[in-house]
Amino acid sequence: MKKLLVLGIAMFVLGIGLAMLVLANPFEWSWMRPAGRLVLGSGGVESTTGPSGAGERQVKYWQAPMDPTYIRNEPGKSPMGMDLIPVYEDEIADAPPAGERQIRYWQAPMDPTYIRNEPGKSPMGMDLIPVYADEADDDVAGTVRIDPTFVQNIGVQSEPVQRADIPFTIRTVGNVTYNDQQVSWVNTKYEGWIERVFVNYVGETVTKGQELFEVYSPQLVTTQNEYLQAVDYASRMATGDYPEAAARARSLVDSSRQRLEYWDITEEQIAELERSRTPKRALAVVSGVDGLVVEKMDQALEGMYVHAGMNLYKIANLSTVWVEVEVFENQVPWLQVGQRAVIELPYAPGRPYVGRVRYLFPFFENKTRTMKATIELRNPGLKLRADMYANVTLEVPSARNVLVVPEEAVIQSGQRNVVVLDRGNGTFQVREITLGVNGSGLWEVKEGVAEGEHVVVSAQFLIDSESSLQEAIRKIVSKAESAQGEPPAGPMPEPQH
Repeated sequence: MKKLLVLGIAMFVLGIGLAMLVLANPFEWSWMRPAGRLVLGSGGVESTTGPSGAGERQVKYWQAPMDPTYIRNEPGKSPMGMDLIPVYEDEIADAPPAGERQIRYWQAPMDPTYIRNEPGKSPMGMDLIPVYADEADDDVAGTVRIDPTFVQNIGVQSEPVQRADIPFTIRTVGNVTYNDQQVSWVNTKYEGWIERVFVNYVGETVTKGQELFEVYSPQLVTTQNEYLQAVDYASRMATGDYPEAAARARSLVDSSRQRLEYWDITEEQIAELERSRTPKRALAVVSGVDGLVVEKMDQALEGMYVHAGMNLYKIANLSTVWVEVEVFENQVPWLQVGQRAVIELPYAPGRPYVGRVRYLFPFFENKTRTMKATIELRNPGLKLRADMYANVTLEVPSARNVLVVPEEAVIQSGQRNVVVLDRGNGTFQVREITLGVNGSGLWEVKEGVAEGEHVVVSAQFLIDSESSLQEAIRKIVSKAESAQGEPPAGPMPEPQH
């Protein structure tokens, strides 16, 4: 029993000794020697081999098995918790294999102007991210590539460039006024006193030939007597033997009658004078037009003494009215006489009136830099009255069958106009364009884009900023490469912020 125990202990000690001998390999037995041993240092990865050097492989870098873009210069864990795998020198040719993307430089995720030619940390402690050669395309200026996921997150939308007509819409306000061609003033061409007034308040409707008031005028009474005497004289001379005297008598009648007509005495009043053979002390003044009394000289006209030419009534025919509008200086070139206009009144929503531009004023208002225009429209039912407020819309055809882009697609800086083209797969290009006319939410593009291309209509300001940033990065990289003839071995120079 003791012999068996001693034998077991001896075999255990012998096994431990043999294991230590194999690990130490003091005699450098080749059949026990490993093919190579990796020694990791701060400067990179080294490889140590035996004297023969056969089968030597040098590790270039380590990368994540599920994300080849995650690269480190030492072993570790990937963001997914998996062990990094080595990539050897003999697996990387001078040119990347077909389908493999070549890293051009590394940049900080939060500061794209922080650029290095190898992996590392940004000043904020974050891992640098690779920028590939196919992403740093210097051939097309203004081109930017954005991760499709980020494109979706920021809500990028695009629309095609197409041909269309551009209606130029002018929206303005105006006031309803009287039609100046249908306004009449009532006055007398002789002096006298108003004795009876038949129309004595503003707003009363009058018709052509309606009596307005009666005037006593000594001049008018004298002229009536002269006319009656001339008529009697011509009647006596018509039966005489002196034809020359009869002709002079008829001429006197004509001149007296013409004088009455010049004083606006109507044919009916003259006929009544001839029939009655008695001059009237006061003759009535009648309206020469149909319309409304819109102005009156005084509250009460009866008993007033009037002078020749004194305006007593203003009568306006409201069958048609004018709307005076003001348009801005840049809108004037698109206006023309005869242009169709749609007028809407706040008191009658949903009831548009259609009129035509009849007159463009030949001057501008100095303070407002606007020009007045007059629109004429019919007034059925006489519902439109002076000084009503009106919303006016004028549709002016400014361009036909031209290339157009939406207004929101154009970025205007004051010095240039640009759009962002969507070239697909997260690739965008900022392109300068030449604009034409504008209207109804569209811009005419004379140069810069072609029909069928897509322009970004949302989030284009972010893309334009990214394009400007990447253009600055391209210049930094190109300058560094030109100065050294090849990609620099050390860190790139700090860019100027």
